[in-house]
Parts: sequence; structure tokens; C-alpha cells
Amino acid sequence: MFTVDQLRPLLATACCMALVTGCATLPDTQFLTKRYTTQAARFENARGPLSEKRGAAIMAELKRKSGDLDILDRQITLEQEIVGSPLVVGNKVTLLQDGPETYKAMFAAIAAARDHVNIESYIVEDGEVGQKFAELLLERQARGVQVNLIYDSVGAFGTDKAYFDRLRQAGVQVLEFNPVNPLAVRKPWTLNHRDHRKLLIVDGRTAFLGGINISNVYSTGSFIRSGKARTPVTAGWRDTDIQIDGPVVGEFQKLFMRTWETQKGDALAARNYFPALAPRGKEIVRAIGSTPDDPYSLIYLTLIAAITHADKQVSITNAYFVPDPQLLKALLDAAARGVDVRLILPSESDSATVFHAGRSYYEELLAGGVKIYERHGAVLHAKTAIVDGVWSVVGSSNLDWRSALDNDEINAVILGREFARQMQAAFSQDIAASQPIELESWLRRSPLLRLKEQAARLLGRLL
Repeated sequence: MFTVDQLRPLLATACCMALVTGCATLPDTQFLTKRYTTQAARFENARGPLSEKRGAAIMAELKRKSGDLDILDRQITLEQEIVGSPLVVGNKVTLLQDGPETYKAMFAAIAAARDHVNIESYIVEDGEVGQKFAELLLERQARGVQVNLIYDSVGAFGTDKAYFDRLRQAGVQVLEFNPVNPLAVRKPWTLNHRDHRKLLIVDGRTAFLGGINISNVYSTGSFIRSGKARTPVTAGWRDTDIQIDGPVVGEFQKLFMRTWETQKGDALAARNYFPALAPRGKEIVRAIGSTPDDPYSLIYLTLIAAITHADKQVSITNAYFVPDPQLLKALLDAAARGVDVRLILPSESDSATVFHAGRSYYEELLAGGVKIYERHGAVLHAKTAIVDGVWSVVGSSNLDWRSALDNDEINAVILGREFARQMQAAFSQDIAASQPIELESWLRRSPLLRLKEQAARLLGRLL
């Protein structure tokens, strides 16, 4: 079986092939930030756009609860003009940590499906977890619920084709994203363009997204519960997902449909994919999808802008950290103006090259005032950020060149202090299970480690 990044060498080769068809570039974040920060924030609810008066009232309430934060005036409007998707009010967002908790919630939602189930996943393995998903999907399909599945050809490269054939034969509509076999493609062959999204939508009303694939590596979690406390364990993968119920689910459904369409999938069976959605909670959420087909990465730009406009605190947890110059500058500039910038990164990884490439930036970041922690006791795979205690993001996007330029990714931005407080609590738990990296001791690391870091850094764009 292949884990999340064991196929990176294949993708590195594909990067070289991609040069033949064109080179993607990162956006000029400073230009775009200046261009859009004068726009007024717009909000939607279950019935459509809110009036300017109601939108202004929402902004005032956010400021009342969160303080006079530039993030509310600048970042919100920047996102909406560039990303194009609205800020949607009236959602319930549930934070899910690690595989067991996430799978339990997913299985319950699938079992309760009455109209359709849409799944998009980078990795779909046919182990115990994959078989559990298959059994549930087949049971729902047999009861008249339409199941539609998108899986990535590289991410599921080690999965027996019989797994997908069984689903197809039962009526599940299955779409292989950018097949490795050029004879199987329905559009121009672009091997380096991968679908790294992890998205589950049930009945158009509930969505799950984050970093968790369909894989046995998530069978155990990274914490043991003892009452209300969570004690880290030396096992499992540390990851984060969210469950969203409410009007914004329709925006995630649009992203799923767009992928199906651009990949030239067969016409989907007629179902109620966009039901009328009533408010389910108080969270304000924006759905953001990125693809190399866009002029620039919407997810990348959103995060850079959030860091650039941070006033007090930036807390980032990420599995694959190979920053480009603009991200590096945004982090250092934030720290230089007094923002408390903290990164939780892996102490071990399923990709040694990415691991060492990321470490090659530690010295510069530490010297610039950025605090770095390495998570121990688990394989860190989460992709989250919190800014100024009011802006949170959870999704599939890593902080590397591949996520910014070569992958389809999907994130959710959540505005509000209540959810950010939950995120910050989870961040603090991971800090407690991490080892701080101090500049003085880091400068004394071995010459062999330095050599590995510099060699890996040379491959940064290909990772």
C-alpha cells in the first residue's frame, strides 16, 4: 500500500514533464491585497445575499466580540473579491480530531443518507477502513441513495481496481481523477495535476473536509481521552477535519460538481444536490477551492493575506512545510511587527525529503522571532491555522509548492471567536505534545543534518 507521500518521487518526475506544458506561478500577494482591501464585506444566508445594513451589523458584532482587528476589515473583503465565494452565515461547525472520531461521524452521516452521498478523496485504500466505507456506500446505494465518488489516480495507485469495480457494478458513479494511464483520460493528460481534496457531502446538507484520507493509518488516534482531558499517545496520525451543517454546504457541493465536470465525468444521476438549507448554527463560513486551472491559488493567497494582516497571533499546524519566498516573508514580517507567530510541524514524516527541506528554513525563522514546535508521538498530518483568535482555516492544503501550484485543494475559513477558541485549545494540546526548537541548540545540529536539509531544499519546487 502507498501512504500519503510515498509517491512524491513519481510526482517530482511529473513536475519536469509539466514544464513542457507550462509553468504555474504564485500570485503577487502585495498587488492583490492593495487592490481589494477597499471593498465592503458581503454576507449570505440560506435565502441569499444579505442587505448592506445587515452585513454591517454582522461586522460590528464580530468586532464587538473580537476587538478592533484589521483582519475583519481587510482579510474578509480580500477573500470575497478574489475567491468569489460568499461568507455564509447560519452554519454549525464541529471540530473533529484524528481518524477514529472523524470516521465515526462520517459513518453516522452516510448511514443516515436519504438522497445522495458525494465523496472526493486523494487516497482511497482497500484496507479495513476502505472496506468499511465500501460496505456503507453499497448499502446506501442498494436502498436508492445515489453515491458518487472521485478518487485521485496517483493517491489510490496501490488500490486494487477490483475495489472500484465492485462499487461501479452496484451503481456507484466512480470517477478517476487524471488517470496515470494516458489512454484512460477524458481531457488533456496532466499527470502532475492531482486532486488532494478530502470532501464528503451527504444529502447536500452536511459536509466533512480536512486532511483525513480513507486509509488504515487513521485507525488509531494521537490522543487518549481521560474524562475531559486528552493525553497524547505514541501511535497513530494526528489530523483534523470539520463537519459543517448549514447553508454553506451548497458552496462545497458546487466545488465537487465543478471537479466532476472538468474531469469529464458521465452525467450524474438526477438527485436533489442543492436542497433548500435552513440555518443550523451561528458560524460564518467561506468555502475555498483551489486548482491549477485558476490563474493563481486562491487558498494560498487567502492564507498569505491573513498572515499579512494579523495583529496579535498566528498559530499554524501543518504537515508538509516547504515555504516559498512570499510565505517566508509574511511569517517573518508578522513576527517583526510583534505578532506571536507559532508553527507546529512534524518531528517525523512519511516523506523524509519534505521533512528535511522544511527544516532547512528553521534557522532563518527562529532568528526572525518565529516560534517552532515539532509534534512528537504521532505522524502530524493536520493543516490548520488560527489568526487573531477570530479567523480559522481547516482543509487539505499543505504549506508547500505542490499544494500552491499543482494540486486541487479545499479549505474552509470560519469567522468567529467561539470556533477559534476550540481551535486554539486543540493547538495548545498539540503544543503540550511537542518539543520546542530553540535557535541556540538548533545551530549546534550535526553537519549531516545540515547536508540533508540543503540537499532536500534544492528539490523544494518539486516536492
